[in-house]
Amino acid sequence: MQSDGLKEMQESPLEARGVRHRRLAYSDLPAVISIERRSFPTPWSLAMFVLELSKPSGICLAAEDSEGLIGYLVCARYEDVWHLMNVAIHPDRRREGIARELIERLFDQTGPEARITLEVRVSNSAAIEMYERFGFKHAGRRRRYYHDNGEDALIMWLARTADATAPNAA
Repeated sequence: MQSDGLKEMQESPLEARGVRHRRLAYSDLPAVISIERRSFPTPWSLAMFVLELSKPSGICLAAEDSEGLIGYLVCARYEDVWHLMNVAIHPDRRREGIARELIERLFDQTGPEARITLEVRVSNSAAIEMYERFGFKHAGRRRRYYHDNGEDALIMWLARTADATAPNAA
């Protein structure tokens, strides 16, 4: 169990395999930038991560193993809405459920009735499928949202209720 301010939870299967979750820290930023650059064609800058980490209302989570940082999540709060802004997993560790567990930790922190939105590339079918398993619904498009290639972003929303359950395992 964690003692870093995250809510206490039962050990997950990934934790049993040595993956730990904690708050993202400024000291993680070199590893974050490395994963970010390997994950996205238009990666966030260091300044963008510093800005999000400096916001006291945001939630920034890390996943690590004995080798170091393997993933992270950045979520901002705007009044009564959460905006899931960035989720990335080291390329060698994808498809292990790490992103799913980070999002589950986010849900633990935002509460049972949180409203959460995100944008995702329309071509990122793996991420879209994962978000749909959590109950996110398509809510529109942002035309030419991504500047590198003019790709549209799919806008997704999740309005959780107190009886929300975890997604189906895949």
